[in-house]
Amino acid sequence: MSIDLRSDTVTRPSEAMRAAMATADVGDDVLDGDPTTGALEALVAKTLGKERALFFPSGSMANQAAIWVHTRPGTELLCDAEAHIYHWEIAGAAALCGVQCRPVKGQGLVYRADDLRAHIRTPSIHAPEPSLVCMENTHNGAGGVVTSVEEMQAIQVVAGEHGLPVHLDGARLWNAATALQRPLSDLASCADSVMVSFSKGLGAPLGACLAGSAEFITRAHRVRKRFGGGMRQSGVVAAAAMYALQHNYGRLAEDHASARHLELVLDGAGGAKVVSPDTNIVMIDLPKPVATDVVAKALELGVRISAWHPSRVRAVTHLDAPAGVVAEAAARIRQALEAVLA
Repeated sequence: MSIDLRSDTVTRPSEAMRAAMATADVGDDVLDGDPTTGALEALVAKTLGKERALFFPSGSMANQAAIWVHTRPGTELLCDAEAHIYHWEIAGAAALCGVQCRPVKGQGLVYRADDLRAHIRTPSIHAPEPSLVCMENTHNGAGGVVTSVEEMQAIQVVAGEHGLPVHLDGARLWNAATALQRPLSDLASCADSVMVSFSKGLGAPLGACLAGSAEFITRAHRVRKRFGGGMRQSGVVAAAAMYALQHNYGRLAEDHASARHLELVLDGAGGAKVVSPDTNIVMIDLPKPVATDVVAKALELGVRISAWHPSRVRAVTHLDAPAGVVAEAAARIRQALEAVLA
């Protein structure tokens, strides 16, 4: 049996999710609205405690739309030094919005309010002005690390001291809320705009929502159109997202428990060190730069994981890998680590 733990995006729609897609009530969302998409947007806005939400094909497009609305060309946004917006959206802020990213290097796994304060430039005619602060929760590059509501509020305060709006890349906000045992609205309240993704953790095939004030979403709607994100009978895929939110959100703690099992089995194997997971992402640090070798050996043994950088590999637990499957994967990955690192 082949086991795929490269990401929580590798899941396949269940029969029930496919049935929801097949029977979705649809319209032309570009012309006059799609009823299923509208229902999803209303549910997400209510769940996050925001005035409105807007459905996007992807989280990256939603993030870039938020940057476009919040910023102006020639300014800079501040984000964590390992943020998805900085590393994995192919310089979209620069290419699309004319904005540079100023990476904030935290003293811990993710930046904190004091780190942000230290990175906001003293006003100078020679330096770009800041226009936006971005947070990411959970933090992908740090290994699914969760930032507490209290720390998010502290970051929001620092941003407010400088008159800066806050955007939250909440692709896996579902996981953060589950780990913190807090309502999603508590986390979303710490930002002016929030992106959530349905293809990460919840098992939908695609889609994300951007939420914020009514005025913000009106402007974001125009940006989505400019980016080519207008969709016609989008209710077909919005139905999958709706199903995912209603049926798969409540089980995320199972993925977190599976991630902790991976840590238990893999930590120390061949000298590897596991970053203790807060949620469903498991980062495995290697004592030498052989990540591609470990990935190749694990594949020989029937498990797909990914190389994060030369001395780190990543495994992600998800809906299609229940506890028993993860236990089998853990044994095989341990074998791969010991074989390569021997």
